[in-house]
Amino acid sequence: MTDDKYKTATALQYAGKQAPTVTAKGHGDLADDIVALAKQHGVLIHQDEELSKLLSQLELGEQIPPQLYIVIAELIAFSYVLQGKFPKDWHNIHQRIDFKT
Repeated sequence: MTDDKYKTATALQYAGKQAPTVTAKGHGDLADDIVALAKQHGVLIHQDEELSKLLSQLELGEQIPPQLYIVIAELIAFSYVLQGKFPKDWHNIHQRIDFKT
């Protein structure tokens, strides 16, 4: 278990035209505040200690580096699915997503 003073949070914003950008970051109590504010506004939270370490090295306003594009893209895509959002031309060809729930 990690000590709370080492807890970190990094918020990313993705506008769809450029790489996601760091919009907030902090550790300890500030990290708790970032997470609480995100939850208050219905933002999905992903907890990953290793990814958090990498993102915490970025500065506010900085775009994520190309090395993180795939993992962040997968998280964004998964968050869309969790919210029931799909691309206009997407077809559930494999019937893997149950729309009835």
